[in-house]
Amino acid sequence: MNIIVTGASRGIGYELVKLFSLDSKNTVIAISRNSQKLNQLKNECKINNSSSKVIPIIYDLSANNSNSELFAEIKKEVNCIDILINNAAAIVNKPFTEINYTDLEYVFNVNVFSVFRLVRELLPIMNENSKSHIVNISSMGGFQGASKFAGLSAYSSSKAALVCLTECLAEEFKEKNIAFNCLALGATQTEMLEEAFPGYKAPVSAIEMANFIANFSTGSHHFMNGKVIPVSMSNP
Repeated sequence: MNIIVTGASRGIGYELVKLFSLDSKNTVIAISRNSQKLNQLKNECKINNSSSKVIPIIYDLSANNSNSELFAEIKKEVNCIDILINNAAAIVNKPFTEINYTDLEYVFNVNVFSVFRLVRELLPIMNENSKSHIVNISSMGGFQGASKFAGLSAYSSSKAALVCLTECLAEEFKEKNIAFNCLALGATQTEMLEEAFPGYKAPVSAIEMANFIANFSTGSHHFMNGKVIPVSMSNP
């Protein structure tokens, strides 16, 4: 399978690439702006599986442009996509009254607009023959009825937008052989969680969540489409 993982330089994205690369039949495109971590990731994957195929692409998804260079690079490497996991995320932890437009633009560019652009550009090469799966990684912070936290209005509202975007795309492309689903993740021990809640210890590790997402991405789209699934150890 040809798989794209954004936000691949740390946390869940890093572990997802490592998991997918264990299968030599997979070609995994790992996208991040951190070139050092991407090179480290590729080396780790090669140690774990000498036949692994990991293609690091260095790109800043917070950039407010057409992303034409990114799409050209992807299309140069593969002629179709089986799985796209929109995992990249940005967070700003500030009181509402201190959030400025630059903060909002940064968070929404990564969490919503980059997903919009990436999906739109890659739709022509999604593998309709074997049914492609686009998995958007949201958060319980963007899940209706779940607990909300002060300081995370920009982050949570962007993740709520991603939830709705998933449902809209599933409806719009339901006649195509492409599935769109969204996972609203609960607390997972990652660097981003530490940014939001310093000192808090989550009940789920990054590798545990990555295992769940990997399994979900490779099989669930044959049974569901347009679904938003809370993945959390606590109730909303």
